[in-house]
Amino acid sequence: MITINTIRKPIEAQLAEFDTFVKHNFSAEDGLIAEMLEYVLTSRGKGIRPILVMLSAALNSANEGRFGKRTFLAAMLVEMIHVASLIHDDVIDESDMRRGRASVNARWQSRNAVVVGDYILAKNMDLGLSSGQFDLVSHVIKSMTTLCEGELIQSDHASKLDTSRDAYFDIIYKKTASLLSVSASAGALSVGASAANVSAMQRFGEAVGIAFQIRDDILDYTPTADTGKPANNDLRERKITLPLIEVLEKADEAERAEIISLVERCATDESCVEQVQQRVVAAGGIESATEVMKSYLQRAMSILGGYEETPYRQALLDLCAFIAERNR
Repeated sequence: MITINTIRKPIEAQLAEFDTFVKHNFSAEDGLIAEMLEYVLTSRGKGIRPILVMLSAALNSANEGRFGKRTFLAAMLVEMIHVASLIHDDVIDESDMRRGRASVNARWQSRNAVVVGDYILAKNMDLGLSSGQFDLVSHVIKSMTTLCEGELIQSDHASKLDTSRDAYFDIIYKKTASLLSVSASAGALSVGASAANVSAMQRFGEAVGIAFQIRDDILDYTPTADTGKPANNDLRERKITLPLIEVLEKADEAERAEIISLVERCATDESCVEQVQQRVVAAGGIESATEVMKSYLQRAMSILGGYEETPYRQALLDLCAFIAERNR
């Protein structure tokens, strides 16, 4: 089975340098800010976005896979936008856990979590602008608008319980795939790749990002998954995701109304959560969503067919396999 360490291997030394780069730029003297930043930086998770930036940079580099501080800057910009968005998401969702640890809002209260998320975004923009790499900064920073749009659209649909297939894909593009798309394209841009290659990597990142989120939504219906959050959390938050959409689209009008009624009560009634989860599994919602996920991964892998075989290309192919197989 492919692991994240397998994917990291071709750029392992550069990732260690990158961690030092981020810690140097995101340090503070104040006691509370320093403590919160330390906590946040030591729980960044898999680091998929900086990995994607660096593998894309290495794949598109004209200098035998080498890249420098410009690529580190691109990786830091996307990663810290992601980190801040997770802090804000946990406040919005009132989540107490993140990756098996107490969330920032659970540990320091929501008001402080919001402020430190804003601090990270502000400092990130300041570091980007002061670097003078305006093409990279403008390429990456616009993703912040898209992320915010995705959150608001998701909230609106969750309140109305009317998430359609089209709305779902719009949401996951904006909330997840857009930043992975920017990560891949920013990596290529950071090493001076052609416009065609920057565009190819953007499409690769988008396909990978959509598949990644579908896999997340499948895992939410999988009690044995090790996601660091309770299973079926999306249902408790009234989020209708692809496994459930697959079932709703095949249901008759009466059955659909019954399922929606159950979802409406999931926030306060655990028996409703269990009933919806069982219906999704029994009706093949997991399998159907998995087939859609695989189609996006196939799309991503076909884009890599235009590149020569290198350890970096193989690592990106391994990333696709990892997404399909991951259990956390």
